[in-house]
Amino acid sequence: MTSTPPSALELERRAYRRGRERRSVLTAVASTLAFAVVVWAVVLNTPGWAAVQQSFFDPRIAWESLPDVWAGFLLNLQVLGLSVLTVGAGALLLALLRTLRGPVFFPLRALAAAYTDLFRGIPFIIVLFLIGFGLPTITGQRIPPVILGVIAVTLTYSAYVAEVIRAGIEAVHPSQRLAARALGLGYVQTLRRVVLPQALRKVTPPLMNDFISMQKDVGLISILGAVDAVRAAQIATAQTYNFTPYVVAGILFVLLAIPTIRLTDWYAARLRAREQTGSLL
Repeated sequence: MTSTPPSALELERRAYRRGRERRSVLTAVASTLAFAVVVWAVVLNTPGWAAVQQSFFDPRIAWESLPDVWAGFLLNLQVLGLSVLTVGAGALLLALLRTLRGPVFFPLRALAAAYTDLFRGIPFIIVLFLIGFGLPTITGQRIPPVILGVIAVTLTYSAYVAEVIRAGIEAVHPSQRLAARALGLGYVQTLRRVVLPQALRKVTPPLMNDFISMQKDVGLISILGAVDAVRAAQIATAQTYNFTPYVVAGILFVLLAIPTIRLTDWYAARLRAREQTGSLL
């Protein structure tokens, strides 16, 4: 079966689109070069840039401090990995409590709402101080900084993530619940098979943004005495009188966040394309 050759109008449209793409590429290259010239003239060509480079971007000190900063960064990753599990479980429980219907569940809804209001309002650094120095005092025992960090991250980010999940649950149309109950599914089955899959798909981009924020905030566990990436950079800075180790730690956190950021952009674009396709059909 032979395919029909494109018409003259279609060929003209394709040529126009190719021309637009070429102009877009040339414009992007020109703007990038212009921006590079401005950066060179305003920043790199200034008299103080040499001192900044020596204090913050010393390759020798960066290489020497990298092993210690990397060892501390692995501790941050350990706290992050454990916190992902605990925050996910705690946030899902809070979201389900806040979406319970009926007057009999009012105390549970009020308790969950008070929790989310409290820990969304308290700065995370204060939660770290309260958990890191208050919990060992109450128990009378020494608690590892990793455990204290996981508890503090869980308390704070469960409140944020719970509100995101609750918004996703409430965004599911009520007809979905009614249809599931009409098919004989119970409340738990309706949540597990119908409501939660749709809710989590809707709120995946904001959940990924919360995960990126959590990646950064695990760097604050150095307050608890843990020798993480930030504390290792602080020790190296005190020994060398140079701020390059802080830059090394910052680069490690950025490299950790970039894959999640790109994945979030890709998934958001995919959802947007799917919704636009559905609106055209």
